[in-house]
Amino acid sequence: MGLSSNYRNGQAIKITSRVLQEPVRYSFKQKIDLLGFYFYLPLYPEVNYGDAISVKGKVKNGELINTELISISSGNNFLFGFRKKIIAFYRKTLPEPHASLVAGITLGSKSQIPEKFWEDLKKSGVIHVVVASGMNVTFVAGFLINLLTVFLSRKKALIFAILGIWLYVAISGFEAPLIRAGIMITFAFWAQGAGRLSFSWRVLLITALIMLIYDPSWTFDIGFILSFVATASLMLFQKRVNNYLKFVPSFLKEGLSTSIAAQIGVAPILFVTFGQFNILSPAVNMLILWTIPPIMILGAMGGILGLIFPFLGRLILYLSYPLTWWFNLCVSGSTSL
Repeated sequence: MGLSSNYRNGQAIKITSRVLQEPVRYSFKQKIDLLGFYFYLPLYPEVNYGDAISVKGKVKNGELINTELISISSGNNFLFGFRKKIIAFYRKTLPEPHASLVAGITLGSKSQIPEKFWEDLKKSGVIHVVVASGMNVTFVAGFLINLLTVFLSRKKALIFAILGIWLYVAISGFEAPLIRAGIMITFAFWAQGAGRLSFSWRVLLITALIMLIYDPSWTFDIGFILSFVATASLMLFQKRVNNYLKFVPSFLKEGLSTSIAAQIGVAPILFVTFGQFNILSPAVNMLILWTIPPIMILGAMGGILGLIFPFLGRLILYLSYPLTWWFNLCVSGSTSL
């Protein structure tokens, strides 16, 4: 649970915890979120998702300033180690930014995305597909349920799919959009298994309540706010937008309607918060969203098999290269216009 609201500005504190959100690395520093605080440390020693760290600093509006790293110990949990090995295999196999793109889309890893590419992703309005998001969880849920129902009854498949979803959330990092999507899909699958209708708005509000009880500091977290606004905007507008896009080819229509519907809600927030909004964002999303499912499948298969059969894993990852090349071309092209 976030602790930032329990301390006054200027108070010197020491906090010790495990890092459950992957740090963001810049040229000379790394940004870390811990127990409702965020703070910056020198680039080395590197702090990774799953590491246990102890830091001290002074509280300033939810941030720790003058922060000093006291101790760090690597996460020895199987899931943390498994994640590190897969990401290392991506980086050994593919050049940048392709390796970081596969790692980001598949596992939500954003720690070593090249700085220029990171800025291009933000400017083009597609950063949400590179860091782990609700869309990733939704895709994993759909893939699991379609696969498991081939071998199991739907009730059993739903149970194993829920377990698989939360395993993915644990590997990818317990960030607000992932948790939100995990809770919503869990409720939806539970309702299906119990033979009840799932009411989307009720599920969304219950999810918000659970998350804010767990961590009240998320009330002011821009990622949390954008996640819920985007979800609500999709529920309100996607079908209507779809009706106006009958002329768009079917393989592009879903990506475009999803992007436009979400942007209706989040664009004003992005503009007010960051002072910028790319009018080309819906078009860029339309051009790249179709690549996300195959990149996730190839990334997951290549990463897991690569730890056992490196040659086979590399061959599978090479298949993702044309997709990541197209993704990079669309993003860089939109920011150069």
